[in-house]
Amino acid sequence: MNFVFISPNFPRTYWMFCDRLRRNGITVLGVGDTPYDELETPLKSALTEYYKVGSLENYDQVYRAVAFFAFKYGRIDWIESMNEYWLEQDAALRTDFNVTSGIRSDRIGFIKQKSLMKKIYLDAGIPTARQHVVSTREAGRAFIETVGYPVVVKPDNGVGAAATWKLENEADFDAFYNNLPGQLYVMEEYIQGSICSYDAIYDSHCEPLFENMSEFPPVMDVVNNDLDLMYYSRPDVDEKLRALGRRTVKAFCAARRFVHLEFFRLSKAYPGLGEAGDYVALEVNMRPAGGYSPDMMNFAHSTDVYQIFADMVAFDERRLPESPDQYYCAYTSRKDGHSYTHTHEEIMSRYGAAIVMQEEMPRINWPSMGRYMYTAKFKTFEETQAYMKYVLG
Repeated sequence: MNFVFISPNFPRTYWMFCDRLRRNGITVLGVGDTPYDELETPLKSALTEYYKVGSLENYDQVYRAVAFFAFKYGRIDWIESMNEYWLEQDAALRTDFNVTSGIRSDRIGFIKQKSLMKKIYLDAGIPTARQHVVSTREAGRAFIETVGYPVVVKPDNGVGAAATWKLENEADFDAFYNNLPGQLYVMEEYIQGSICSYDAIYDSHCEPLFENMSEFPPVMDVVNNDLDLMYYSRPDVDEKLRALGRRTVKAFCAARRFVHLEFFRLSKAYPGLGEAGDYVALEVNMRPAGGYSPDMMNFAHSTDVYQIFADMVAFDERRLPESPDQYYCAYTSRKDGHSYTHTHEEIMSRYGAAIVMQEEMPRINWPSMGRYMYTAKFKTFEETQAYMKYVLG
Protein backbone atom coordinates (compact mmCIF):
# COMPACT_ATOMS: atom_id res chain seq x y z
CA MET A 1 0.00 0.00 0.00
CA ASN A 2 1.33 3.45 -0.95
CA PHE A 3 0.45 6.41 1.26
CA VAL A 4 1.40 9.94 0.14
CA PHE A 5 1.64 12.31 3.12
CA ILE A 6 1.55 15.99 2.21
CA SER A 7 3.56 18.29 4.54
CA PRO A 8 4.41 15.50 7.01
CA ASN A 9 6.56 17.80 9.18
CA PHE A 10 3.77 20.16 10.30
CA PRO A 11 2.56 20.00 13.01
CA ARG A 12 5.80 18.60 14.35
CA THR A 13 4.35 15.47 15.98
CA TYR A 14 2.69 14.30 12.76
CA TRP A 15 5.79 12.26 12.05
CA MET A 16 4.08 9.73 14.31
CA PHE A 17 1.35 9.16 11.70
CA CYS A 18 4.13 8.29 9.24
CA ASP A 19 5.93 6.10 11.76
CA ARG A 20 2.85 4.05 12.67
CA LEU A 21 1.88 3.63 9.01
CA ARG A 22 5.34 2.33 8.21
CA ARG A 23 5.18 -0.06 11.19
CA ASN A 24 2.09 -1.53 9.53
CA GLY A 25 4.04 -2.26 6.36
CA ILE A 26 2.80 0.74 4.40
CA THR A 27 5.09 2.63 2.01
CA VAL A 28 5.00 6.24 3.26
CA LEU A 29 5.97 8.89 0.70
CA GLY A 30 6.36 12.50 1.84
CA VAL A 31 5.84 15.69 -0.17
CA GLY A 32 6.85 19.02 1.35
CA ASP A 33 8.61 22.32 0.80
CA THR A 34 11.09 21.89 3.68
CA PRO A 35 14.60 20.73 2.70
CA TYR A 36 15.15 17.07 3.53
CA ASP A 37 18.13 17.83 5.79
CA GLU A 38 15.88 20.02 7.96
CA LEU A 39 13.39 17.23 8.66
CA GLU A 40 13.59 15.71 12.11
CA THR A 41 15.30 12.33 12.35
CA PRO A 42 12.19 10.31 13.35
CA LEU A 43 10.35 11.61 10.29
CA LYS A 44 13.24 10.76 7.98
CA SER A 45 13.25 7.24 9.40
CA ALA A 46 9.50 6.86 8.82
CA LEU A 47 9.50 7.98 5.18
CA THR A 48 10.37 5.61 2.37
CA GLU A 49 11.12 8.63 0.19
CA TYR A 50 10.68 12.40 0.34
CA TYR A 51 10.06 14.74 -2.58
CA LYS A 52 10.80 18.43 -1.98
CA VAL A 53 8.78 20.95 -3.96
CA GLY A 54 9.49 24.66 -4.27
CA SER A 55 6.06 25.51 -2.85
CA LEU A 56 3.14 23.44 -1.64
CA GLU A 57 0.95 26.27 -2.98
CA ASN A 58 1.98 25.28 -6.52
CA TYR A 59 -0.40 22.50 -7.54
CA ASP A 60 1.59 21.59 -10.63
CA GLN A 61 4.70 20.93 -8.53
CA VAL A 62 2.80 18.81 -6.00
CA TYR A 63 1.07 16.93 -8.83
CA ARG A 64 4.44 16.15 -10.40
CA ALA A 65 5.69 14.84 -7.03
CA VAL A 66 2.76 12.44 -6.69
CA ALA A 67 3.12 11.43 -10.35
CA PHE A 68 6.77 10.58 -9.73
CA PHE A 69 5.81 8.40 -6.77
CA ALA A 70 3.10 6.67 -8.82
CA PHE A 71 5.61 5.94 -11.60
CA LYS A 72 8.22 4.63 -9.13
CA TYR A 73 6.05 2.77 -6.60
CA GLY A 74 2.83 2.01 -8.45
CA ARG A 75 -0.75 2.93 -7.68
CA ILE A 76 -1.28 5.51 -4.92
CA ASP A 77 -3.78 4.25 -2.34
CA TRP A 78 -3.98 7.20 0.08
CA ILE A 79 -3.25 10.93 -0.11
CA GLU A 80 -3.52 12.93 3.13
CA SER A 81 -2.13 16.09 4.69
CA MET A 82 -4.18 15.98 7.93
CA ASN A 83 -4.14 19.78 7.63
CA GLU A 84 -7.16 22.04 7.08
CA TYR A 85 -5.23 24.35 4.78
CA TRP A 86 -4.47 21.61 2.23
CA LEU A 87 -7.78 19.70 2.22
CA GLU A 88 -8.91 21.09 -1.14
CA GLN A 89 -5.55 20.24 -2.69
CA ASP A 90 -5.72 16.75 -1.16
CA ALA A 91 -9.15 16.29 -2.79
CA ALA A 92 -7.88 17.49 -6.18
CA LEU A 93 -4.94 15.10 -6.04
CA ARG A 94 -7.21 12.18 -5.13
CA THR A 95 -9.43 13.08 -8.06
CA ASP A 96 -6.57 13.36 -10.53
CA PHE A 97 -4.94 10.11 -9.38
CA ASN A 98 -8.24 8.22 -8.89
CA VAL A 99 -7.62 7.65 -5.18
CA THR A 100 -10.87 6.47 -3.59
CA SER A 101 -9.85 6.37 0.08
CA GLY A 102 -10.83 9.97 0.86
CA ILE A 103 -12.92 12.95 -0.12
CA ARG A 104 -12.57 14.04 -3.74
CA SER A 105 -13.25 17.33 -5.50
CA ASP A 106 -16.94 16.68 -6.10
CA ARG A 107 -17.60 16.60 -2.32
CA ILE A 108 -14.95 18.87 -0.86
CA GLY A 109 -17.22 21.91 -0.85
CA PHE A 110 -19.48 20.32 1.75
CA ILE A 111 -16.64 20.13 4.27
CA LYS A 112 -14.88 23.40 3.40
CA GLN A 113 -17.69 25.87 2.70
CA LYS A 114 -19.75 26.80 5.74
CA SER A 115 -22.80 27.58 3.61
CA LEU A 116 -22.78 24.05 2.16
CA MET A 117 -22.10 22.49 5.57
CA LYS A 118 -25.28 24.18 6.75
CA LYS A 119 -27.30 22.39 4.09
CA ILE A 120 -26.05 18.97 5.24
CA TYR A 121 -26.87 19.80 8.87
CA LEU A 122 -30.38 20.95 8.00
CA ASP A 123 -31.08 18.00 5.70
CA ALA A 124 -29.98 15.60 8.47
CA GLY A 125 -32.04 17.38 11.15
CA ILE A 126 -28.94 18.36 13.13
CA PRO A 127 -29.54 21.59 15.10
CA THR A 128 -27.39 24.48 13.90
CA ALA A 129 -27.37 28.28 14.06
CA ARG A 130 -29.26 30.23 11.42
CA GLN A 131 -27.08 31.56 8.63
CA HIS A 132 -27.13 34.15 5.86
CA VAL A 133 -24.73 34.30 2.91
CA VAL A 134 -23.53 37.90 2.91
CA SER A 135 -24.69 39.92 -0.07
CA THR A 136 -26.31 43.36 0.27
CA ARG A 137 -26.71 45.60 3.30
CA GLU A 138 -30.46 45.27 2.99
CA ALA A 139 -30.28 41.48 3.12
CA GLY A 140 -27.92 41.67 6.10
CA ARG A 141 -30.27 44.00 7.97
CA ALA A 142 -33.21 41.71 7.25
CA PHE A 143 -31.30 38.75 8.70
CA ILE A 144 -30.38 40.69 11.84
CA GLU A 145 -34.00 41.77 12.25
CA THR A 146 -34.80 38.06 12.44
CA VAL A 147 -32.01 36.84 14.75
CA GLY A 148 -30.97 40.06 16.54
CA TYR A 149 -27.52 41.29 17.56
CA PRO A 150 -24.85 40.09 18.00
CA VAL A 151 -24.05 38.13 14.84
CA VAL A 152 -20.82 36.48 13.72
CA VAL A 153 -19.34 37.04 10.25
CA LYS A 154 -16.69 34.71 8.88
CA PRO A 155 -15.30 33.52 5.53
CA ASP A 156 -17.43 30.89 3.86
CA ASN A 157 -14.22 29.00 3.15
CA GLY A 158 -11.82 29.80 5.97
CA VAL A 159 -9.39 28.15 8.37
CA GLY A 160 -9.88 28.44 12.13
CA ALA A 161 -10.95 31.85 13.45
CA ALA A 162 -9.03 33.87 10.84
CA ALA A 163 -10.87 37.00 9.63
CA THR A 164 -13.86 36.26 11.90
CA TRP A 165 -15.66 39.00 13.84
CA LYS A 166 -18.63 39.54 16.10
CA LEU A 167 -20.92 42.42 15.09
CA GLU A 168 -22.64 43.76 18.19
CA ASN A 169 -24.38 46.91 16.93
CA GLU A 170 -25.08 49.18 13.99
CA ALA A 171 -21.60 50.71 14.12
CA ASP A 172 -20.01 47.25 13.76
CA PHE A 173 -22.47 46.44 10.98
CA ASP A 174 -21.58 49.58 9.02
CA ALA A 175 -17.85 49.06 9.55
CA PHE A 176 -18.09 45.53 8.15
CA TYR A 177 -20.08 46.53 5.06
CA ASN A 178 -17.94 49.62 4.45
CA ASN A 179 -14.88 47.35 4.23
CA LEU A 180 -16.52 44.26 2.81
CA PRO A 181 -13.84 41.60 2.15
CA GLY A 182 -13.35 40.34 -1.37
CA GLN A 183 -14.14 36.73 -0.48
CA LEU A 184 -17.54 35.24 0.20
CA TYR A 185 -18.71 35.63 3.82
CA VAL A 186 -21.50 34.14 5.89
CA MET A 187 -23.34 35.74 8.80
CA GLU A 188 -24.64 33.60 11.65
CA GLU A 189 -26.70 34.20 14.74
CA TYR A 190 -24.53 34.37 17.85
CA ILE A 191 -24.91 31.38 20.14
CA GLN A 192 -24.08 31.68 23.83
CA GLY A 193 -22.26 28.63 25.06
CA SER A 194 -18.94 26.85 25.31
CA ILE A 195 -17.32 25.09 22.37
CA CYS A 196 -16.93 21.34 22.55
CA SER A 197 -15.38 19.07 19.97
CA TYR A 198 -16.15 15.51 19.04
CA ASP A 199 -12.93 13.94 17.81
CA ALA A 200 -13.01 10.48 16.31
CA ILE A 201 -11.45 7.97 13.94
CA TYR A 202 -13.92 6.13 11.68
CA ASP A 203 -13.56 2.96 9.64
CA SER A 204 -14.83 2.26 6.12
CA HIS A 205 -18.29 1.39 7.47
CA CYS A 206 -18.63 4.77 9.21
CA GLU A 207 -18.23 3.10 12.60
CA PRO A 208 -16.12 4.81 15.31
CA LEU A 209 -12.83 3.22 16.35
CA PHE A 210 -11.91 6.01 18.79
CA GLU A 211 -13.87 8.91 20.31
CA ASN A 212 -12.81 11.94 22.36
CA MET A 213 -14.39 15.11 23.74
CA SER A 214 -12.52 18.39 24.25
CA GLU A 215 -13.71 21.73 25.60
CA PHE A 216 -12.50 25.11 24.31
CA PRO A 217 -12.99 28.83 24.80
CA PRO A 218 -14.25 30.71 21.70
CA VAL A 219 -11.09 30.78 19.52
CA MET A 220 -12.44 33.89 17.75
CA ASP A 221 -12.20 35.77 21.07
CA VAL A 222 -8.74 34.35 21.80
CA VAL A 223 -7.40 35.69 18.48
CA ASN A 224 -9.32 38.97 18.22
CA ASN A 225 -8.94 39.94 21.90
CA ASP A 226 -5.42 38.56 22.38
CA LEU A 227 -6.54 36.25 25.19
CA ASP A 228 -4.63 33.35 26.70
CA LEU A 229 -5.68 29.91 25.50
CA MET A 230 -6.62 27.00 27.71
CA TYR A 231 -8.53 23.90 26.71
CA TYR A 232 -8.67 20.27 27.70
CA SER A 233 -9.50 16.76 26.55
CA ARG A 234 -11.83 14.88 28.83
CA PRO A 235 -11.62 11.29 30.04
CA ASP A 236 -15.19 10.69 28.85
CA VAL A 237 -17.60 11.75 26.10
CA ASP A 238 -20.98 13.26 26.95
CA GLU A 239 -23.56 10.83 25.54
CA LYS A 240 -25.52 13.70 23.97
CA LEU A 241 -22.40 14.83 22.11
CA ARG A 242 -21.48 11.26 21.16
CA ALA A 243 -24.89 10.67 19.58
CA LEU A 244 -24.82 13.98 17.68
CA GLY A 245 -21.23 13.43 16.56
CA ARG A 246 -22.06 10.02 15.15
CA ARG A 247 -25.09 11.41 13.33
CA THR A 248 -22.96 14.16 11.85
CA VAL A 249 -20.29 11.76 10.59
CA LYS A 250 -22.94 9.65 8.86
CA ALA A 251 -24.61 12.76 7.39
CA PHE A 252 -21.31 13.84 5.84
CA CYS A 253 -20.40 10.25 4.81
CA ALA A 254 -17.05 10.67 6.55
CA ALA A 255 -15.77 7.11 6.34
CA ARG A 256 -12.07 6.34 6.86
CA ARG A 257 -11.35 9.70 8.46
CA PHE A 258 -9.90 11.30 11.57
CA VAL A 259 -12.52 13.99 12.25
CA HIS A 260 -12.76 17.07 14.46
CA LEU A 261 -16.39 18.25 14.75
CA GLU A 262 -17.18 21.45 16.65
CA PHE A 263 -20.39 22.12 18.58
CA PHE A 264 -21.77 24.79 20.87
CA ARG A 265 -23.01 23.57 24.24
CA LEU A 266 -25.86 25.96 24.93
CA SER A 267 -25.66 28.06 28.09
CA LYS A 268 -29.34 28.99 27.72
CA ALA A 269 -32.37 27.77 25.82
CA TYR A 270 -32.79 28.76 22.17
CA PRO A 271 -36.21 28.22 20.57
CA GLY A 272 -35.89 25.70 17.77
CA LEU A 273 -32.33 24.72 18.74
CA GLY A 274 -32.43 23.25 22.22
CA GLU A 275 -32.31 23.70 25.97
CA ALA A 276 -29.34 24.74 28.12
CA GLY A 277 -26.80 21.91 27.98
CA ASP A 278 -27.84 20.74 24.52
CA TYR A 279 -25.42 20.77 21.59
CA VAL A 280 -25.69 22.78 18.38
CA ALA A 281 -23.47 22.12 15.34
CA LEU A 282 -20.83 24.75 14.57
CA GLU A 283 -18.70 23.25 11.79
CA VAL A 284 -17.03 20.07 10.60
CA ASN A 285 -13.30 19.55 10.12
CA MET A 286 -12.40 16.38 8.27
CA ARG A 287 -8.94 16.15 9.78
CA PRO A 288 -7.45 15.85 13.28
CA ALA A 289 -7.72 18.77 15.67
CA GLY A 290 -4.77 21.12 15.23
CA GLY A 291 -1.56 21.55 17.16
CA TYR A 292 -0.83 18.97 19.83
CA SER A 293 -4.47 17.94 20.28
CA PRO A 294 -3.86 14.36 19.07
CA ASP A 295 -1.13 14.02 21.70
CA MET A 296 -3.51 15.37 24.33
CA MET A 297 -6.00 12.68 23.34
CA ASN A 298 -3.27 10.11 23.83
CA PHE A 299 -2.53 11.40 27.33
CA ALA A 300 -6.23 11.65 28.23
CA HIS A 301 -7.07 8.11 27.12
CA SER A 302 -3.69 6.39 27.65
CA THR A 303 -3.68 5.35 24.01
CA ASP A 304 -2.02 6.06 20.65
CA VAL A 305 -4.34 7.71 18.13
CA TYR A 306 -1.56 7.65 15.54
CA GLN A 307 -1.54 3.84 15.76
CA ILE A 308 -5.34 3.64 15.76
CA PHE A 309 -5.40 5.69 12.54
CA ALA A 310 -2.66 3.55 10.97
CA ASP A 311 -4.53 0.35 11.90
CA MET A 312 -7.68 1.77 10.30
CA VAL A 313 -5.72 2.47 7.10
CA ALA A 314 -3.99 -0.91 7.00
CA PHE A 315 -6.61 -3.25 8.49
CA ASP A 316 -9.87 -1.24 8.72
CA GLU A 317 -10.13 -2.03 12.43
CA ARG A 318 -8.88 -0.97 15.84
CA ARG A 319 -6.18 -3.23 17.26
CA LEU A 320 -5.22 -1.28 20.38
CA PRO A 321 -7.41 -2.18 23.38
CA GLU A 322 -9.02 0.62 25.36
CA SER A 323 -7.22 1.53 28.58
CA PRO A 324 -8.96 1.96 31.96
CA ASP A 325 -6.54 4.80 32.79
CA GLN A 326 -8.36 7.98 31.81
CA TYR A 327 -7.41 11.61 32.57
CA TYR A 328 -8.17 15.25 31.92
CA CYS A 329 -5.38 16.60 29.72
CA ALA A 330 -5.15 20.40 29.73
CA TYR A 331 -3.29 22.79 27.44
CA THR A 332 -2.40 26.26 28.70
CA SER A 333 -0.28 28.82 26.90
CA ARG A 334 1.21 32.22 27.60
CA LYS A 335 1.49 35.15 25.23
CA ASP A 336 4.02 37.93 24.85
CA GLY A 337 3.01 41.19 26.50
CA HIS A 338 0.91 39.53 29.20
CA SER A 339 1.90 39.56 32.86
CA TYR A 340 1.68 36.42 34.98
CA THR A 341 1.96 35.82 38.70
CA HIS A 342 4.07 32.67 38.55
CA THR A 343 7.39 32.09 36.83
CA HIS A 344 8.27 29.15 34.60
CA GLU A 345 10.39 27.74 37.43
CA GLU A 346 7.48 27.97 39.87
CA ILE A 347 5.15 26.23 37.43
CA MET A 348 7.62 23.40 36.89
CA SER A 349 8.27 23.10 40.63
CA ARG A 350 4.59 22.81 41.46
CA TYR A 351 3.28 20.85 38.46
CA GLY A 352 6.36 19.26 36.91
CA ALA A 353 5.23 15.74 37.75
CA ALA A 354 1.93 16.31 35.94
CA ILE A 355 3.30 18.21 32.94
CA VAL A 356 3.67 15.94 29.92
CA MET A 357 4.70 18.57 27.33
CA GLN A 358 6.13 22.10 27.53
CA GLU A 359 7.80 24.15 24.81
CA GLU A 360 7.74 27.28 22.68
CA MET A 361 5.19 27.02 19.87
CA PRO A 362 5.96 27.77 16.20
CA ARG A 363 5.60 31.50 15.49
CA ILE A 364 2.68 30.92 13.10
CA ASN A 365 0.63 29.59 16.06
CA TRP A 366 1.31 32.43 18.51
CA PRO A 367 -1.92 34.43 17.87
CA SER A 368 -4.18 31.44 18.50
CA MET A 369 -2.10 28.89 20.45
CA GLY A 370 0.16 31.21 22.46
CA ARG A 371 3.95 31.42 22.49
CA TYR A 372 4.84 29.05 25.32
CA MET A 373 2.66 26.12 26.23
CA TYR A 374 2.31 23.73 29.15
CA THR A 375 0.28 20.55 28.85
CA ALA A 376 -0.52 18.43 31.91
CA LYS A 377 -2.82 15.58 32.89
CA PHE A 378 -4.90 15.07 36.03
CA LYS A 379 -7.43 12.62 37.39
CA THR A 380 -10.02 15.21 38.44
CA PHE A 381 -11.55 18.31 36.90
CA GLU A 382 -10.87 20.25 40.11
CA GLU A 383 -7.13 19.59 39.79
CA THR A 384 -7.30 20.61 36.14
CA GLN A 385 -9.01 23.90 36.94
CA ALA A 386 -6.50 24.70 39.66
CA TYR A 387 -3.61 24.03 37.29
CA MET A 388 -4.98 26.25 34.51
CA LYS A 389 -5.65 29.06 36.98
CA TYR A 390 -2.11 28.80 38.39
CA VAL A 391 -0.39 28.94 35.00
CA LEU A 392 -2.46 31.82 33.67
CA GLY A 393 -3.09 33.73 36.90
